[in-house]
Amino acid sequence: MSEPLAAREPLVGVVVCHGGLAAALVDAVEHISGLRDVLIPVSNTGCDRASLEERVDAAVAGRPAVVFVDMATGSCLFAALHRVRAHATAEADVKVVTGVNLPMLVDFVFNRALAPAEAAQRALAVGERTIRVPS
Repeated sequence: MSEPLAAREPLVGVVVCHGGLAAALVDAVEHISGLRDVLIPVSNTGCDRASLEERVDAAVAGRPAVVFVDMATGSCLFAALHRVRAHATAEADVKVVTGVNLPMLVDFVFNRALAPAEAAQRALAVGERTIRVPS
């Protein structure tokens, strides 16, 4: 069972992607939702794995978070997972979701009161539900 809302700070969303994708997704969510400073974009551009891990760590900053990654493999995922595993504590509950898409991020910004595990599962469900081939 999750902590009561009053006992937990709202989640931060960290979007970790290749190139400029994270910034573009965050910009689109801000335009759609009108909410700012909820999602933090992190790019792997111009850095090695250690630097990318530092960027992810700085974005999470010890807060409860969901880290959204573009692909289910690669440098962005490895940096996110390494960060989560290296700093796993009750105070900094962080979950990682791969295959980020715009609908899951829009939903996330309106559901930040959830616990990280619940928010990650919700993001997965929303993301999967919105992928389809229209007839």
